[in-house]
Amino acid sequence: MRFIRSGALALLAAGALVLGGCAGGGADGGDQERVWVKTVNGDPMTVGLNAQFTPGTIPSLFSAQILDPLIFMNGDYEVSPGLATEWELSEDGLEFTMKIREGVTWHDGEPFTVEDVKFAFDELVPLNVAGSVLAERLESAEIVGDDTVVLHLSEPFGPLIETISQQYMLPKHVYEGTEYLTNDANRELIGTGPMMYESYTAGKDVVLVKNPDYWGGVSNVDRAVFTTIADPNSRAQALFAGEVDQSTLDPSQMDEVEADPNTQLLTDGEFPQEVVMIFNTQSEELKDAAVRKALFSALDRDALAETAMSGVGVPATTFLPETLDWAMNGDVDFDELFPFDTDAANKALDDAGFPRGPDGKRFTLNLLYIMTLTEVASTVEMVESMYEDLGIDLELTAVGGAQYVELLYKQADYDIAIVRTSVGADPSLGIVRWYQCNPERMTGFNPSGICDDQLDAAAAAALDTSDLEARGDALKALQARAAELMFNAPIAWFNGAFPVINSSRWEGQEKRDLMAERIPWQTMTYVGD
Repeated sequence: MRFIRSGALALLAAGALVLGGCAGGGADGGDQERVWVKTVNGDPMTVGLNAQFTPGTIPSLFSAQILDPLIFMNGDYEVSPGLATEWELSEDGLEFTMKIREGVTWHDGEPFTVEDVKFAFDELVPLNVAGSVLAERLESAEIVGDDTVVLHLSEPFGPLIETISQQYMLPKHVYEGTEYLTNDANRELIGTGPMMYESYTAGKDVVLVKNPDYWGGVSNVDRAVFTTIADPNSRAQALFAGEVDQSTLDPSQMDEVEADPNTQLLTDGEFPQEVVMIFNTQSEELKDAAVRKALFSALDRDALAETAMSGVGVPATTFLPETLDWAMNGDVDFDELFPFDTDAANKALDDAGFPRGPDGKRFTLNLLYIMTLTEVASTVEMVESMYEDLGIDLELTAVGGAQYVELLYKQADYDIAIVRTSVGADPSLGIVRWYQCNPERMTGFNPSGICDDQLDAAAAAALDTSDLEARGDALKALQARAAELMFNAPIAWFNGAFPVINSSRWEGQEKRDLMAERIPWQTMTYVGD
């Protein structure tokens, strides 16, 4: 067997891309192996590949190709059968019955069975960020016959299907009796998905190969190479040259993407992302909601979306994206409540007891952000200028991801933070966490220091019922209260972190309609080098 691309991206010495040769051939090339290449920004094994235990973009990317959930959910929040072929929730919301797909095998050849499903809910779901909330209400997972599993709940759980859709099935025979979080299989995943783990070369790539027995149809891609290119300019160079098929580029490169007929920024296929501003309400200057509202109103969100985010951001006018319209509070409109108005913001700060000093300054705030998020870094630069008009100086703290978590959550050593985050599979699993009381300062939850009874009651009400209308009402109440307190709010919805594709070799990469982050292996078509 020979490769359509041999040595396609032996990557980069001193920031330069070393390109290998290509073998000829077309889509009907017989024994030619069809290779698809995607760049990743860092070495994947730094965090591992298993999103069931480790949140993050890298684990999510690889798990979505190698593993399967019981229920698929795509970026538009539509669900379809995965390893469960059908499901039913009892009228009282306390029993969830799933028929498990038969004839499925793990990548090592062992059969996938109801025993794997029960093991997942008994042992593995509680270790997942979203699954841990469900686990608190899960009394048992019962096997009924050869193909049915029933979940018994102590009380209704609103985002039940959404939570199950985010749980990847892992093989009981590989994990049982081991330390789940340190099992070597978290690096060399064994799943039931369309692609199988083949190899890892430190600092270079992770290689997947097609699963010839995949229950959902065999991949048209024989081999997928996820090659590490840390430098954004080298990633862009490789993509525009057609040496890689998919990459994540800086927002500043989107004009070139738009001008190239072979490249396209994907705007769906993943859950919406947002750039948000977080206030530390324990900071002396930010204890008053009026001050926080004034600072938010001093943001020219249109300019930030257009300039800092290079036009791939859309100014946020409320707390939820339009794709979650069932939960969106139409009465909370940032353009009406917090219109961009520097004069009004200055007056509000005066009224709040923070007049300008003789030097024209009011106070100084520490702004924390992750330096590698370029759209955030550009946003911070513009915010710094906007706050100068308020007489507020910013001390910028640009750090890596691990230090950001330490300063934001563990130490609360910040006044304002700006970050990009995902909305998630359901408001209760994603956005709502940013508003609930978090006295233990758990990572991924509200770091502001605010604990508010109304917010917590609304968040709980959205969890406590499976009735969508009732959940929507609770979430709308939460947004109304969040607007009154204004300590965490989206600046813009942002697509720039979504992949950019080059379709000169593979067509159909944009058709990601089955599952968030799942590459459409079965429907992509090879069209040649």
